[in-house]
Amino acid sequence: MRNKSVLLVASLLASVAIVTALPVLGQDRPESILPPGFGEPDPPKPPRPSPPPAAGDQPDSGSTSGGSATGASRPKAPRPKVTTTAPVGIGAAAKPKTGEEEEFDPDAPMPIIVDIPEQSRRSTALVGTIGAGEGEMGLSAFQNVNGRYFIPAMRSIKAPIVSRWASIFLRRALLSHSTTPSDVNGSDWVAERASLLTRMGEAHGARSLVQAVDVDQYTPRMFEVAIETSMAAADPAMLCGMTEYVKGPEKAKAVNPKDAKPAESISEKSQLRWQLAKAMCSGLSGETAVANANLDRVRDKVGENSVDALLAEKVVGAGANTRRSVGIEWDEVKELTDWRFGLATATGLAIPDTLYATMGKSVRGWQALAPLLPPAQRMGAADIASELGVLSSAALVDIYSSRYQAADPAERAGKPFEYLRLSYAAPNVPDRLAAMRQLWTTPNGNGLAKFSGLIATARAAARLPVSVDLSEDAPNIIASMLTAGFDPIAARWVSVIGDEPSNGGWGLLAVASQRPLGVISGGMISDFGATSSSNSDKKAQFLFAGLAALGRIEASALESLAEKFNVPIGRKTKWTEALNSAAQLQAPGAVAVLASAGLQGNAWSEIPAYHLYHIVRAVKNAGYVAEARMIAAEALMRI
Repeated sequence: MRNKSVLLVASLLASVAIVTALPVLGQDRPESILPPGFGEPDPPKPPRPSPPPAAGDQPDSGSTSGGSATGASRPKAPRPKVTTTAPVGIGAAAKPKTGEEEEFDPDAPMPIIVDIPEQSRRSTALVGTIGAGEGEMGLSAFQNVNGRYFIPAMRSIKAPIVSRWASIFLRRALLSHSTTPSDVNGSDWVAERASLLTRMGEAHGARSLVQAVDVDQYTPRMFEVAIETSMAAADPAMLCGMTEYVKGPEKAKAVNPKDAKPAESISEKSQLRWQLAKAMCSGLSGETAVANANLDRVRDKVGENSVDALLAEKVVGAGANTRRSVGIEWDEVKELTDWRFGLATATGLAIPDTLYATMGKSVRGWQALAPLLPPAQRMGAADIASELGVLSSAALVDIYSSRYQAADPAERAGKPFEYLRLSYAAPNVPDRLAAMRQLWTTPNGNGLAKFSGLIATARAAARLPVSVDLSEDAPNIIASMLTAGFDPIAARWVSVIGDEPSNGGWGLLAVASQRPLGVISGGMISDFGATSSSNSDKKAQFLFAGLAALGRIEASALESLAEKFNVPIGRKTKWTEALNSAAQLQAPGAVAVLASAGLQGNAWSEIPAYHLYHIVRAVKNAGYVAEARMIAAEALMRI
């Protein structure tokens, strides 16, 4: 019965095709944030006659699951099996067996012999860098999914996404020790996971994934991603174990599985970068003549004054016995790239803020994680990185503390790091709360206002006494705790705010608390929306969507309230069907990817409320109830 149910769910998505570019948010139709093929369903086609099913293949009348996975223990994931047939699941289809043997090519280059003992080789059928106790989602994170659809899905996501909590959920999925779909090359699958992490600002996690694959199994796509991740992590030396395996423009054979389609050739841009990488690695090894020869080859193509070649030459100059010094003039550089960030940061060059502004927010995650940068530069990026989900509350506090220690004592007063210190160490509650307000209501020195300040004070807020005297600050106190997932402590404030929707903290606890607050009416939802001076209608829509997704709206009132707040929770698109089916299949990694596809944009105000409904509902039904509640609460505090 279970297998038949999986087959029924799989058939819903067999025709879903995801292209590699997503339209920009902010247009007339908010659902345009989804990839083509994920919008409104196609008009029905005339049915085609089909042969009758064989005995035993007909679905049971009760085989479609309609129950919730909330609170249910997830089954133990099976051990991965190597197979040449794609599993059933989201868009999965069995591949035909051709029986053809590979022809011998006498002109093919000789393969590089890798001296790795057989027992030490790592299979790409199972790759990940986090395990039990570290937030992993298990071997079945991408269970039953069609990798040939999810690879372009991951590639098309314009990260970073608007939700901190959804980004954290996605990071866990991408880093989990999980099985590779059998219909794709394992190296290519890991490459797309690492590439998405890099675009999210997660440079170190991306690097760990790339390094989890043996280099003799790299495909052209993996070689390109290896360059990106090493630059994002400001670690050019990471490439030195790979340069001998880059074979130029010829196509690489797929390694795992053997019958997978060969990947495309390395691009010309990537070839030039690898030539420079060979120069840098030769220079770091003291082979100056080899380094110079490779640099000269690239200069012949890009010019003597290419800043990319000059940065590589600066890395060469860091090697032994080179005796060279290279100066970089940023005035003529129009934009920052991953290559320029990585090499400049690795060699201690300060990058002008004007250049940082030419890149997306992801570079701020790289900057905040770069250990070679001084605390002043890292703190400038830490606020944004925490909002993206790259930095935890504790990590953000550590960077603020480092900045405090590095500052001159005479210049500490009135600075964000001083306010944060007082939030934890002031002698009494009023002084601690006054310091927190400075971080909640004023810019943090980087053009940001409230949210990063809430993240920084999460533990300080959790130490405050639950008191009616603090009811005016209760919404920010509760919000601060929820940014770090302290929902059990935040729930204690129910005794302060009661069932009063005019207190902004009530709506946050209505979705974030482990237990429902009671029967919630449409009037209460409207009153909560009115607590916002702007976006009051959207705030009420988000509260309704979150409550409905969590099952906290009475079934008899669900339809009427959906109409009242204009949230079409019954709308079906290919994206909603894919998302809901992934949840039914208990594939949290697939849920994380599809949820992120619906959360692309510059702000929560650009996200349709019915997207929030389906995302929270799918995350909950996949068995991650706490994460679903935090996503719903974040939407309310950031709208």
